[in-house]
Amino acid sequence: MLKPNFVKKGDKIAIVSTARKISHKEISEAINIVEKWGLTPVVGSTIDLEYNQFAGTDDDRRQDFQRMLDNNEIKAIWCARGGYGTIRIIDLLDFSIFMKHPKWIVGYSDITVLHAHIHNLGISTIHAAMPIDIHKGSEESRQSLYDSLFGKKIKYNIPSFEKNKTGNCKGKVIGGNLSILYSICGSKSSIDCKGKILCIEDLDEYLYHVDRMLQNLKRNGYFDGLSGLIVGGMTKMHDNNISFGKNAKEIILEIVRDYSFPVVFDFPMGHIEDNRALIMGAEISLEVQKESVTLKYM
Repeated sequence: MLKPNFVKKGDKIAIVSTARKISHKEISEAINIVEKWGLTPVVGSTIDLEYNQFAGTDDDRRQDFQRMLDNNEIKAIWCARGGYGTIRIIDLLDFSIFMKHPKWIVGYSDITVLHAHIHNLGISTIHAAMPIDIHKGSEESRQSLYDSLFGKKIKYNIPSFEKNKTGNCKGKVIGGNLSILYSICGSKSSIDCKGKILCIEDLDEYLYHVDRMLQNLKRNGYFDGLSGLIVGGMTKMHDNNISFGKNAKEIILEIVRDYSFPVVFDFPMGHIEDNRALIMGAEISLEVQKESVTLKYM
């Protein structure tokens, strides 16, 4: 995998929206953070733009993102928020200049479309908090994004959850939002998981639908030859009046019960306050022990 150059003080970082509409006021705290880091924020034309629920039309969002992709002065593109909409423009984007001069693409949730698609181009991206919520998150979340962008050494140690499947593994870390991974199955953005470590997280889903999505990933071979599974926040899950009978963790364990790879629950990523940055496509080692979990870059 090719890693873009890490940023340095004075570099320009673009803030655009590929999905739901967002105002300049909503990203003001993020702009302050970027400036405190010594970077120069460049606010895209999609900020304050509205077209129904979107940050402008599909073409508005495509053009804004494309401009930032093609501008060599921009060293990172920070997606302002998720919601829905990135999948509507992914096939309209031209990555030819980006592949010659790659830069960091940063975000999570709906931005999983970009993480997956760009992974297939052989370039790393950063799964991390976005301008809409970075100021609401933990200091560890903000620091991890800073460290990822500036190329600092990263290592995560977290307590082990009792239902984790212990073991050690190595591989490229991939994935993101479960609903998005489900939505791109069968497309050219779908990812090959063999020998890799898959991360999943999600928000505001019914438990039966979590099962449906995981069954589909299983049928698409996502767990065949997988090196390890990291489960982040499965936040605000819902059940029907007639209970599904399992919570999200139990659903996941049932899906992967016939596989031998280690499984980590409650990893700090996703729609939670402590949303640590992960460099997608980077080689990591994952040690899952009874007392603790260690993730480090190789």
